[in-house]
Amino acid sequence: MSQKNETLSLFLAAIITIGLIFTGLWFFMERWAQLNGTVPKPSGSNNTDNPTNQFVNKCNVSNLPEGTFNYGGSTTWAPIRKDVDSVLESLCPQFTLRYTQPPSGQPGSGTGIRMLIDNQLAFSQSSRSVKAEENAEAKQKGFSLKEIPVAIDGIAIAVNQNLNIPGLTVAQLKDIYTGKITNWQQVGGQNLPITVYSRTKEAGGTVDFFVENVLNKDNFGTNVNYVTTTTEAVRKVAASPGGIYYASAPEIVTQCMIKSLSLGRTSGQFVPPYQEPLVSQSECPNKRNQLNSQAFRSGDYAITRNLFVIVKQNGQTDQQAGEAYANWLLTPQSQELIEKAGFVKIK
Repeated sequence: MSQKNETLSLFLAAIITIGLIFTGLWFFMERWAQLNGTVPKPSGSNNTDNPTNQFVNKCNVSNLPEGTFNYGGSTTWAPIRKDVDSVLESLCPQFTLRYTQPPSGQPGSGTGIRMLIDNQLAFSQSSRSVKAEENAEAKQKGFSLKEIPVAIDGIAIAVNQNLNIPGLTVAQLKDIYTGKITNWQQVGGQNLPITVYSRTKEAGGTVDFFVENVLNKDNFGTNVNYVTTTTEAVRKVAASPGGIYYASAPEIVTQCMIKSLSLGRTSGQFVPPYQEPLVSQSECPNKRNQLNSQAFRSGDYAITRNLFVIVKQNGQTDQQAGEAYANWLLTPQSQELIEKAGFVKIK
């Protein structure tokens, strides 16, 4: 009897051991598949919790080189660096992006292109086009600069919450920033001096774009008060009854402290940079204004621009990295992430 019990015990032990072995093998095979991106996405899974889910956790970026690549430039791109670039790095850990500050001065499109020409960056992010003199300087060093548009942005105008005015034309905006219009009464508002704010010309691509396309290359008026950051400007406009400031639309439209102004190419045809109806200050921040993406994409909104990846055309790894990065941003999935980051998809 004891021999039968001993045989049964040995049999059961063997069964348990075999079961544990197969369970362990299954676990390690499943884990290996996850790490290599071969596990299919479950049908009906919720993609909203983690934006990486829509990419099925697989690095499928063509021609993506391995290594660590310095990049930098426009401050306008900060939401994309945070919410879009991070997805690329999580999907493709062999491709590491390192945001690099300029050795001197403030970060911006211009300083990013300067660093690219000086071989301090693999590629740069810009909120304006490359200037002819920048490309000429790059060619003196043996390469050219290619700009690849990947998103649409707009310039939004911030004013004090209590300012009562239907909007401005682009011509009126120019006259305000060149010092020809100094009181809101001159553009249909109350008798109130205009307090004008801007970052300096050296600050970056947004100021460059504004000077080029709104001021038509004219100089700022002596009435302009210069600030260092958009955060500082928003606080000053909120505290100044006659304050006005301009910046990238995602930095202005969603703010609670100020309101964004409608713009038009002609008087009476004003288009808001936000989706109507306007969210009141009392509803914010529980509810925030959203970008008027349709007007930006159609060009009905008066001041729009492209965001560019600036790539070195030198036939080396830097060019490969920049082009692969830009091509990834242009995929349908990445374009959706760009819209979630507050910009407008370009395709």
